[in-house]
Amino acid sequence: MRSLAVAILLLLPVALRADDDPAAAVADDLKKIIDVFVTLDEQAADPVSADQAIYQGAIPGMLRTLDPHSIFFDPDQFQQLQQMQRSESKGFGTIVSIVPGRVTILQTLEGSPSAKSGLSAGDEILAINNIPLSQLVPEQLIQLLTQARQQAAVLDVRKPGNVRAFRLSLSPELIDAPSVDRVFLLSPGIGYLRIKSFDEPTGKLVKSSIDTLGGADLKGLVIDLRDNPGGAVKAAVETASLFLQPQQVVFTIRGRNEQKEQVQVPALAQPYTFPLAVLMDAKSASAAEILAGALQDHDRATILGEPSYGKGIVQNVFPLSGNSGLALTIAFYYTPSGRSLQKPLESGSLNIAAKATPGTFHTDAGRAVRGGGGIQPDVLVQAAQVSQLVYVLDASGTLTAFAGEYVQSHDIPDNFDVDPELLDQLKVSLSQRGIQPGIAEWLRDRNLIQSKLKQEIVNLKFGVEKGDQIEMQRDAVVLRAVESLSGPLR
Repeated sequence: MRSLAVAILLLLPVALRADDDPAAAVADDLKKIIDVFVTLDEQAADPVSADQAIYQGAIPGMLRTLDPHSIFFDPDQFQQLQQMQRSESKGFGTIVSIVPGRVTILQTLEGSPSAKSGLSAGDEILAINNIPLSQLVPEQLIQLLTQARQQAAVLDVRKPGNVRAFRLSLSPELIDAPSVDRVFLLSPGIGYLRIKSFDEPTGKLVKSSIDTLGGADLKGLVIDLRDNPGGAVKAAVETASLFLQPQQVVFTIRGRNEQKEQVQVPALAQPYTFPLAVLMDAKSASAAEILAGALQDHDRATILGEPSYGKGIVQNVFPLSGNSGLALTIAFYYTPSGRSLQKPLESGSLNIAAKATPGTFHTDAGRAVRGGGGIQPDVLVQAAQVSQLVYVLDASGTLTAFAGEYVQSHDIPDNFDVDPELLDQLKVSLSQRGIQPGIAEWLRDRNLIQSKLKQEIVNLKFGVEKGDQIEMQRDAVVLRAVESLSGPLR
């Protein structure tokens, strides 16, 4: 009993000692929790852990009545959160291709544990900690890889062209994971940059990336926020300030007391003026939506892709005693035109408090934009439908395997391209693997397969950033974004 009481007192160190603290009123209820634990401790068939009862039971149960985003972090989870906020993550420094039952290394980062151990592009990981990968689906593979990089792991690896595997041990290290991870020119004067998340240095990274592409002389810029879950709101404001005029509103906050707080672009901002196109999808959330909403409402960018996720809550992370922490929803974000970013939920307090009133709002120039939570794109671009042949090639890892064999036996020049002869060799390899597309099916997908094969070979030879440049040249949303940069917002 004493251990549970101590745990509660640690979590509420002031509440039970300060007469003027509102939390003191719940002392009787906390005593009920202790009484329940005493009964469990004395009478339950199995021993009851005090830490498990409070960290995994009482506190999560209390927060469940609020909203799905208010979360308690035990000491280990809180340490991981702090590492994420510092853009630090542990790993082995590999970029991999994952298909059912197969993990192939595409690139090892310089100086990482993987590179130091001799792993290289094309190597196949057969087992992790004696768990064979051949029978695992992608979701299981991702889970196993995530768990493995938290501590020392034993890998069984096979080099391309070798029958026999070898075993090695890797210990994870802190890996630099920049939030702006792709920066290149799509065409002369048209830049592309991808923001994976919003961390403390993101604003500075965006500016330095733009300057490497040509700075103010750019004819246009595509900002890719797809799969961006958000992060530090301050970084989103710094990024918005690179494009909006001084003192324009980036977002407003309204909370429990209904007082409005506005966040504006700094008065001394010197923004770029070239045209912008912003890409979003259903996984773009939080700080990513704040940036996109501000650029859209001020008619500064065309938003393309899919409707965003709709997470517009203001959260504070409160450090608690015992190295634990609490992320708590305290208010809601609104775009400059007044749209709530938070989508109403079916249950919990956010269903009412978000006030995501559907309807029509208007940008600075009078363009109509829809409310109701999240960001609706100006130009809706759905992901292209994948044919059965391309699906089979992707799911089986056939192109990656063929590319690995080709890279091992050929010199790949900087200006490499896939010619008809190489496509014929691929068709023979597919036939040997039991994949025999009809003539019409092959002709329909030939150009896409040619591009995908080139990307796989470039991935293995020059790294995934070079391979991504090839992918962006066929990406339907990117192509539509480039078109939008030459015309007015619509």
